[in-house]
Amino acid sequence: MAFNTRWAALALVMGVAATLAGCDNSGSAAQDKVIRLGATGQSFPSSYKENDKLVGYDVEVAETIAHDLGYKVVWTTADFSGLLGQLEAGKLDSIANNFVVTAKRQEKYNFSTSYLTYSSQIVTSAQNKDINSLDDLKGRTVAGVLGSNHITNLRAAFPDNSITIRTYETRDGAMSDTLNNRVQGYVNSKPVLLAEINKHQLPLKLVGPALTDEGVSFPFAKTPEGDRLLGLYNQELDKMREDGRLKALSEKYFGDDLSQVK
Repeated sequence: MAFNTRWAALALVMGVAATLAGCDNSGSAAQDKVIRLGATGQSFPSSYKENDKLVGYDVEVAETIAHDLGYKVVWTTADFSGLLGQLEAGKLDSIANNFVVTAKRQEKYNFSTSYLTYSSQIVTSAQNKDINSLDDLKGRTVAGVLGSNHITNLRAAFPDNSITIRTYETRDGAMSDTLNNRVQGYVNSKPVLLAEINKHQLPLKLVGPALTDEGVSFPFAKTPEGDRLLGLYNQELDKMREDGRLKALSEKYFGDDLSQVK
């Protein structure tokens, strides 16, 4: 009888332990909400690596929102065209990497409210004393990142095809060839270019006015889940703009408030 009593007590303890374990697992699952975001990891000052950690303006905005919503961010780094492919394949929920809203992209994705104003700008080596305006670039070669909207803006600025456009997988190659005067121009975002020039004391100068001003946003798939995440991100972006956190992050990374989208 005592033997049976001991086994009954043991069974009761094991049953309680299993119940508690089940509760713990349920709570853990509830806490492990995940959002899959992509970035190049090579886009200073928006998404880049510092001591092997992904940092930058877009990264910090996205992570702040995810944190406030109770999400864990799983990052994927790839070149820009690769990120587009993964977003379209449903392997990413969004991209936090200077993603500019265009009419063509709106056919594929829904966009959050913009959190940054970017201008497409051309720079050249400071050695090129004879290149100061857009007209001075005619007959020359201008570099840009493959898949970047800046390439689209560059083509629109020279509809007569009076320049040669050379594309690169990453900005590092385009920047290197511009610094070494292997190409006579390089198009990218004006804030990014100024940040790079100032931080690294690069011998580059702006060529002419900015080609255009555009808004940077988070793209989401046109699916029920994409629509849900879009609504949540919009709410959090509004909060960050109202309480000044978006402005503070912009000034931290760009030295100016670029969060007030025109």
